[in-house]
Amino acid sequence: MSRVGKLPVAIPAGVTVSVADGRVAVKGPKGELSTHVLAGTTVAVDGGQVRVSAEKVTRNPAFGTMRANINNMVLGVTQGFSKVLEIVGTGYRAQMEGPKLVLQLGFSHPIVFTPPPGITIKVENPTRVVVSGADKALVGQVAADIREFRPPEPYKGKGVKYEGEYIRRKAGKAAGSA
Repeated sequence: MSRVGKLPVAIPAGVTVSVADGRVAVKGPKGELSTHVLAGTTVAVDGGQVRVSAEKVTRNPAFGTMRANINNMVLGVTQGFSKVLEIVGTGYRAQMEGPKLVLQLGFSHPIVFTPPPGITIKVENPTRVVVSGADKALVGQVAADIREFRPPEPYKGKGVKYEGEYIRRKAGKAAGSA
């Protein structure tokens, strides 16, 4: 049995959790999220907490994952999640034009990125972008999509990277003797 899966998920005030038709729905001040119940698991709401149990006594790898997903949904609708991206490079910058993110990353044209519903993007300064929302997986995916436009390169470290990400540097070309 999973040690994570055995722990109950506490439901804070202002959050409602409902289980119906094989789906778990969580509603709170920052939004509403839902997911399907993974095969081999059972979800029950008891008073102020959610309990996940395995249907079989055998080892069920989805047991802890289901509990973690529900916990992330509860945290998302109460606190929210965010990822910070840093843009490194001369002339590389970001700006918002309405709801769209416009990136200048050294290409001949600007890159226009439209965030999906439920995600907010904020440009704190031209080299710092904050992606936030209630769905942890969606926030991470949007941040990864933005990073993929120009991942950091190993020689000068230019590109889009996560805040605190370490870029392993390589030595450049050695000068030849002539």
